[in-house]
Amino acid sequence: MTNPIKIQTHKMQQTNDVLTPYYRLDPEKLIQLIESTGLLCDGRLLALNSYENRVYQVGIEGATPLITKVYRPGRWTDDQILEEHAFALEIADAEIPLIPPMDIDGKTLLEHDGFRFALFERRGGHAPELDQKETRMWLGRFLGRIHALGAEQPFHSRPELSIESFGHQPVKALLEGQWLPPHLETAFSSLTTDLLISIQASFDRVSTFDKIRLHGDCHPGNILWRDGPFFVDLDDCRSGPAVQDLWMLLSGESYEMAEQMKDVLDGYTQFHHFNRRELGLIEALRTLRMLHHAAWLAKRWQDPAFPIAFPWFGEPRYWEDLVLSLREQLGRMQETPLQLPV
Repeated sequence: MTNPIKIQTHKMQQTNDVLTPYYRLDPEKLIQLIESTGLLCDGRLLALNSYENRVYQVGIEGATPLITKVYRPGRWTDDQILEEHAFALEIADAEIPLIPPMDIDGKTLLEHDGFRFALFERRGGHAPELDQKETRMWLGRFLGRIHALGAEQPFHSRPELSIESFGHQPVKALLEGQWLPPHLETAFSSLTTDLLISIQASFDRVSTFDKIRLHGDCHPGNILWRDGPFFVDLDDCRSGPAVQDLWMLLSGESYEMAEQMKDVLDGYTQFHHFNRRELGLIEALRTLRMLHHAAWLAKRWQDPAFPIAFPWFGEPRYWEDLVLSLREQLGRMQETPLQLPV
């Protein structure tokens, strides 16, 4: 049986990407960051749900509270963050509802005492009601506009969504790091070998598709709804197939996802062409996300926030369920790609 305490301390792969100075980011330090910009903090601080970075709502004297994102050291270079910011500003300038970083004295990426951070306007809202046809079409229209912009020029510093980075590297890290319970290691190794072959086959069948600038992590939690949608958090923006920003809006059985995708594309194609061959990538992309997520938890385990937020990661049941889900994905990738209703 895998011991959570052993997982928490094992290997101690001490890299700048894992060992962060977040332990210094106490309320006093956070206020210092804000006030280094010339703003005056009123002391009201609220930590928001975020694990990759640290995100807070911060009260400002005589003004509306702001959102502060403190970037995880070692994850992105300055150039990569600035390219994210430029894409966000480009989208916002086109009057597409996305919350971009604020410009403070000509800068969007700010730094103080070793911390890099950005400020954002606070916008309230709730998750979109994806069971509503009009909501799906509305989101499709805005994603079509985002992708029309994304297709105009490439990223130069941001990475590409690839089978190597989301598949081979995560599998290697999980196996070499001995994260799995011993009784599952052989099964996981054999299964992921088959999965990676099937994922590659899915991409080969699609053959060619445009790699455009994407939101990259367009799940419902990154969409705020208040009299319409606001997209947030381009932290995972990268190059890849357009369908990557669409498939996370789908749920249920295949026939339900087909109906949902039809609605999304009815809105999307008003502003941007969609290559329907990319529908054959949905289950491959879903599988890559599952592998990448497991490796992300392992990579971040030395961050004290992770064992608290994801205690089940250290339990054999998590890995048993993951192996079962991945076996189901292997079957789904052999099935006929999503067929849209006429």
